[in-house]
Amino acid sequence: MDQLLLKDKVAVITGGSRGLGLAIAQTYASAGAKIVIASRSPRSVEAAVELLIASGAQASGQACDVADLAQVEALAAHALKTFGRIDIWVNNAGLSAPYGPTAHIPASDFSQVINTNMVGTYNGSIVAMRHFVPRKSGKLINLLGRGDTGSIKFQNAYSSSKVWVRNFTKTLAAEYQDSGVEVFGFNPGLVRTEMLSQVHAVAGYEDKVNAIRIVAALWGNEADVPAQKALWLASPASDGKSGRMVTVLTAGFMLGRLISSGLRWLMRAPLDLMDLKISSVEPVMELVPVLVEENH
Repeated sequence: MDQLLLKDKVAVITGGSRGLGLAIAQTYASAGAKIVIASRSPRSVEAAVELLIASGAQASGQACDVADLAQVEALAAHALKTFGRIDIWVNNAGLSAPYGPTAHIPASDFSQVINTNMVGTYNGSIVAMRHFVPRKSGKLINLLGRGDTGSIKFQNAYSSSKVWVRNFTKTLAAEYQDSGVEVFGFNPGLVRTEMLSQVHAVAGYEDKVNAIRIVAALWGNEADVPAQKALWLASPASDGKSGRMVTVLTAGFMLGRLISSGLRWLMRAPLDLMDLKISSVEPVMELVPVLVEENH
């Protein structure tokens, strides 16, 4: 890796204390960037900052609920006070609701996804843009996800939020096309983090979630793989490409994985199945017979 690729750049990464966000922070730091991370847990932020500093990074962090605009503004102020500038902003913070039919999911769970994935992306984007536009430079990267191009059954909250993020990001890029600021959407694909391996499901739908283990074995990646693509987006290599919606799971990548998995099957090598922890959530109303039967 070119250790000077992001030399002297300052990157703010929400949801940066673990999983993909932390992997992006580590990758950016290895490329020379100064890092500011955020998450809702002060303890998680502190632990992640200590980890980054121990690896030689210049890093800081602050607890932040991205659904609260004032807290996002405070995060930007912290980055400016600590490192004097912001060059890259990654809206990575995200949540998923329990797997199951929409009306049976607690409204608080659904709303929390909307507040984090949509309102949080909006808050981070406008705070970043209000800093970037006057300087006529900066890179904003908004995280997409499964369902960003269409509906996904039993994952309505998450997939709908990502459709919104995609459209919001494309519109933002078009509006500021000649501003000097570059705006990207980034779908990291299936990432083997807690968000994928520790899931909630409406009681009666647990068996359906088990398919994730097979899908992750075929097309899942450790977090450092999409983090490298996120580095490309933050680097000069993406200059002049504002408005791009970039994905790790390209058709070529998926076909290659299918072929390699087929070869493993012929050689009788087992698939590397992901450990999966499923927690049940009681539905807010009784499952009607057609829904119950669908699971048997």
